[in-house]
Amino acid sequence: MLPLTNSTWLDLCLAGVAVYLVKQVFIKKNPVSYPPGPPGWPLVGNVTDMPRIKPWLTFTEWGKKYGDISHVEVLGQHIIVLNSVKTGMEMLDKKSNMYSDRPVLPMCGELVGWNLSLGLLPYGDRFRWYRKNIHRIIGSRAAMDVYNPIEEIETHRFLKCVLTKPDQLQAHVRHTAGAIILRISHGYEVKENNDPFINLADHAMNQLSRSSAPGAFMVDIMPFLARVPEWFPGAGFKRLAREWYETREQMVTAPYKFVKDQIAAGIAPMSFTSNLLEGRTLSAEEDNMAMWSSASLYAGGADTTVSAIYSFFLAMTLFPDAQKKAQAEIDVVVGPDRLPSFADRESLPYTEALAKEVLRWNTVVPTAIPHRVTEDDIHDGYYIPKGSLVIPNISFMLNNPRTYTNPSQFNPERFLAKDGQELELDPRTICFGFGRRHRLTTQSSDSLAFDCIGLHLADASVWISTAMSLAVFDISKAIENGVEITPELDPSSGSISHPKPFKCSIKPRSAKAIALIQQDANY
Repeated sequence: MLPLTNSTWLDLCLAGVAVYLVKQVFIKKNPVSYPPGPPGWPLVGNVTDMPRIKPWLTFTEWGKKYGDISHVEVLGQHIIVLNSVKTGMEMLDKKSNMYSDRPVLPMCGELVGWNLSLGLLPYGDRFRWYRKNIHRIIGSRAAMDVYNPIEEIETHRFLKCVLTKPDQLQAHVRHTAGAIILRISHGYEVKENNDPFINLADHAMNQLSRSSAPGAFMVDIMPFLARVPEWFPGAGFKRLAREWYETREQMVTAPYKFVKDQIAAGIAPMSFTSNLLEGRTLSAEEDNMAMWSSASLYAGGADTTVSAIYSFFLAMTLFPDAQKKAQAEIDVVVGPDRLPSFADRESLPYTEALAKEVLRWNTVVPTAIPHRVTEDDIHDGYYIPKGSLVIPNISFMLNNPRTYTNPSQFNPERFLAKDGQELELDPRTICFGFGRRHRLTTQSSDSLAFDCIGLHLADASVWISTAMSLAVFDISKAIENGVEITPELDPSSGSISHPKPFKCSIKPRSAKAIALIQQDANY
């Protein structure tokens, strides 16, 4: 077989454009117009308009200019951007039967190999198998209660680490999030320092975030590029994908093998994975589904809570008044002789509101993974063609002044009843996405049911970290050479966004606080 030359590849690209043009000639006439959006170019459409870094900022500008629904087209691929909670709920929740599919993401899904993870799966038997098993373990607050001791003990260990080395806050947050999810997903107790599974998750989740960010790689816009060889000019993404594939493969298989080895030795502790495997004979397909559902749980809890808890420390550094109010509440309800626990949660409404505000103030998932439309639709007078990608701009939704008063301010009171004023929208309804995969519904005034399977875990982790940290630490701006350092809010690009690393001062509130931190924290 003759090797493909650069001119051959150019011919193939031109052939692809020709096929696209032929399709345009014979395409049916739209029943109504597309939503408004930036004007495109002939042939390539809006290929130059698609942002590759922090896409939510560009999407916000489109919202201001074109309204709640905007539209672009890139080489025949229609992309719909949503900039309001109302539109997101009307389309992705109420019409979830046609808006909850996932697109094929060539970079993240096919090349890096995350296509079998829960977040990228289309609806089908495999998706339902994952969901059923994961929902049984962490799908409700009641189901999560059995893991409360793990959350409390690992967060207590986190306090010890912060007390000893406060300048390594980000590493402590990541270590603790990994410790919690690995205990739940695989029954694995992490090493105190330099744990291999924590490091693996750190690399893999960073790569997952980068590979799934909207517009980050042209191969997601022009899928035929997935077939070009690594040596082809501009195909550097293929080398990245090969490296990231290896990391992803290790993250999925290594913890799963650990559980199988533990079961064979008769020493496996209770975990999501051991529950799927022990006492059962699985087919090859079931074994693969068990491995991937475990990996999906592991991946889902390994990075989102890291972003949220690090955001909490940034918020407390910048907004000391909110910190003092929460500490005053904790001092009255819990007192100085013990650490807060989940049993105190209902008695700490301001602390609860503060944890909600953390999720709103600095968005963990700014745009979410795109949805794919499975049928033609007309919404609000606009034509949404089958196959369109729908991207909710969650970052703007959580900072929209029409929804949240003074959104740049960190204000937990917006979620507390006061003088008959209506509460502002609970950010947990949208902060991790929309649709049948992600919906939060209200069962009663006191019971929230999250349809996003990982949201109860994230919600619990953020709350217990908030309550315990505020009980024993004062968090403030760092001072260097007599100058107070004010950190900036500068979230990273990627599908999971993290605050820019910052400096702060973390000091124990009292001698009693030190004693509480230094108590044993063992299983």
